[in-house]
Amino acid sequence: MASSWGSFLQDEQQLEELARQAVDRALAEGVLLRTTQEPSSSNVVSYAPFTLFPSLVPSALLEQAYAVQMDFNLLVDAVSQNAAFLEQTLSSTIKRDTFTARLFDIYKQVLKEGIAQTVFLGLNRSDYMFQRNADGSPALKQIEINTISASFGGLASRTPAVHRHVLNVLGKTKEAARILSNNPSKGLALGIAKAWELYGSAKALVLLIAQEKERNVFDQRAIENELLARNIRVIRRRFEDVSEKGSLDQDRKLFLDGQEIAVVYFRDGYMPSQYNQQNWEARLLLERSCSVKCPDIATQLAGTKKVQQELSRVGVLEVLLPDQPEVVARLRATFAGLYSLDLGEEGDQAIAEALAAPNRFVLKPQREGGGNNLYGEEMVQTLERLKDSEERASYILMEKIEPEPFGNCLLRPGCPVRVVQCISELGIFGVYVRQGKTLVMNKHVGHLLRTKATEHADGGVVAGVAVLDNPYPV
Repeated sequence: MASSWGSFLQDEQQLEELARQAVDRALAEGVLLRTTQEPSSSNVVSYAPFTLFPSLVPSALLEQAYAVQMDFNLLVDAVSQNAAFLEQTLSSTIKRDTFTARLFDIYKQVLKEGIAQTVFLGLNRSDYMFQRNADGSPALKQIEINTISASFGGLASRTPAVHRHVLNVLGKTKEAARILSNNPSKGLALGIAKAWELYGSAKALVLLIAQEKERNVFDQRAIENELLARNIRVIRRRFEDVSEKGSLDQDRKLFLDGQEIAVVYFRDGYMPSQYNQQNWEARLLLERSCSVKCPDIATQLAGTKKVQQELSRVGVLEVLLPDQPEVVARLRATFAGLYSLDLGEEGDQAIAEALAAPNRFVLKPQREGGGNNLYGEEMVQTLERLKDSEERASYILMEKIEPEPFGNCLLRPGCPVRVVQCISELGIFGVYVRQGKTLVMNKHVGHLLRTKATEHADGGVVAGVAVLDNPYPV
């Protein structure tokens, strides 16, 4: 897709003046991160990196991504309730991936004891890129689904005003009006509020599990503030605090500092580095409680790359979502090629194909948080090393999606303003709430567009690779 802003990208002086205005507006709107130097303090903050111009996105693909989000909510919820599917799918992975194995141990322990929670809450984000077809037309292809700590719902609600401002400064008022309003944090809070209400104790609190060093705190505060506006109190604590001060009563109600907890919202706990023995014990305590966990451990496991790969197998969606052919068709249309690397003929064939054409594939471990995937020479070296080892089962292979690059400016603190070739990734936020077997809420609540320079293969906004953006529908 060519850029609509081509003529403005030519004038360096104008770009620098525009960038100054855009940055000031971003700071005024609260598009903020804590600094790398002081991630635990808000004394000094900076703007979160963002694009100078909104990026062009085909309206039809944006609509398709929104339309399929409720289907993905149904699918994640179905997987989380299917113990046999999770066990069978992850059986090879947990032999070699210690992190997934620890999560799975907690899952088995909770199943054995009996699941205490009766209300289930999913706040997820499904991420896509626009694959360039042979005929030049774009197609929506899913990268992954994030079922734990899906971020940027808060900051994404503050960036439309920044891009409208930039276009208004340029006298493009009609174009400015076409930038979509977007408030995912409001919708995410709506899901938490519904779960809190169904838990049924007016004095119970929402517990947000946070990291001590959290640069992205303002994104989280947006959701906290939405809840506070509904008179729902939120407390922020670390796993360590739960371990030291958390307890369950005889009904497995969770108490922290003597206060009952209705909902536990994880913004931590998705990477191995975020756990020590004390944190694992805290996670088990939370899972054993009847509080609504977002996500519960089964839903976190449902978001693993291995599950994503198994879902793309012929016939699997039909088993998980019986008698719903339209839903299955909408989901399957977004799947890219995904391949198992389990020991055996199928895995051998996938490895042979990747080694023969490495630029067509990405190697993905079972990790969240960005910056984990392997490409090109690095992928080849890893596959050569692992091809005769069981350890290869802890990865999946995915077809590499090749979007059409476009020009934009990525604004970052301390970096010069220059035009680079970029690609974008579109995320759609989904919310569902289930009580027992009854789905009481299932909706999409907004979007997130992130853009990065084509030279960066992998990584997110906090990782310093991607920047915040807005779709300009065309």
